[in-house]
Amino acid sequence: MAGRRRAWSIGAVGLGLLLPLTGCDRPATTDPARAEVQRVLDRRAAALLGHDETAYGTTGARGEYTRLRALPLASWSYRVGALRRTASGATADAELRYRVAGYDRAPVDTRRTLTLGRTADGRWYVTADEPAEKTGQQLWDQGTVTAVKGAHSLVLGTGGSAADLRTYARLADRAVPAVSGAWGTDWSRRVVVLVPRSLAGMASLLGSSAADYRGIAAVTTGETGGTGRAPADRVVVNPEAYALLGDAGKQVVLTHETTHVATRARTTAATPLWLSEGYADWIGYLGTGRTPAEAAPELARAVRDGEVPRALPADTDFGFTREPAKLARAYEGGWLACRMIADRWGTARLGAFYRSVGAHPGRAGAVEEALAKVLGTTPREFTARWREYVTNQLG
Repeated sequence: MAGRRRAWSIGAVGLGLLLPLTGCDRPATTDPARAEVQRVLDRRAAALLGHDETAYGTTGARGEYTRLRALPLASWSYRVGALRRTASGATADAELRYRVAGYDRAPVDTRRTLTLGRTADGRWYVTADEPAEKTGQQLWDQGTVTAVKGAHSLVLGTGGSAADLRTYARLADRAVPAVSGAWGTDWSRRVVVLVPRSLAGMASLLGSSAADYRGIAAVTTGETGGTGRAPADRVVVNPEAYALLGDAGKQVVLTHETTHVATRARTTAATPLWLSEGYADWIGYLGTGRTPAEAAPELARAVRDGEVPRALPADTDFGFTREPAKLARAYEGGWLACRMIADRWGTARLGAFYRSVGAHPGRAGAVEEALAKVLGTTPREFTARWREYVTNQLG
């Protein structure tokens, strides 16, 4: 869902984110230098897409070409904005738009800062291409990208071997049909997984502090390092936390995150996190054989202590920086709510309920209307049933 990141915490195992070739619109300009720089970037993009390293080198630094050449691109283009002259050349603000072939239905859109030099005869060339201020990195900013294609997945990594990435591809390839079997096939049925070399790398991709994601095994974001406007989902892995999971937990994580990719078009500002996260956990745990107490240990502990939650988890309960046990209980409570709907009303009604909530024009009244229309109940009755279900399953 645009503007909302999805996460899978290791505390939850337990609980468990383009355009024609170069033909973008040009900003109106009276500065001939900006037009010249734009032409250089157009040639640079064409060389990258044409796998012509020599031609790429005539436009400036070649390091980015080496880091990028494994990435299967359908399009790549720059649009130059402000150009600022310096003693040695210039710096330029630019919008980069690119699309991964076979996976992105629309371009990823991210801001870059270009450093430019100028030859003695006046020709511009690129010396550096970096994320703009307050913009997340792209994976190639962290090193040479390795790509592994699965039957339903593309895994892109830096720092790891192709053999390591194939493990992620196998798990993602199992996740995609599992999600389609529960949610349906009205989605791309493909997933892109990004595997940086460290937690710090993950945080840099997300434009956040590493402290925000410590203990989080993976997140799904609509557009890593981008504006959040385009439907280009990426599952971003924290390799440090992910490595601590067992085989079953790793599969649950990728199935959970793949569910977010599948449901994104139907997940809107009207969708509460207890539903979106709970539904992703519900699909993630299908077929695992995990009992409620095994899948929801923190909530089970609270119930045994006589602390049955009085209300469904609020969105604020899902903040990554919350105390881990409280965050776990939020995910577990959402999962049990979705599990209850599937048990009492059936899996088809659960999917219909999810879609109905997301179709509402705003948050106010969305759940209430879907409860009445799809499940034939009220918020008060639903919450009472859920509290009883939590007690019966975990008590």
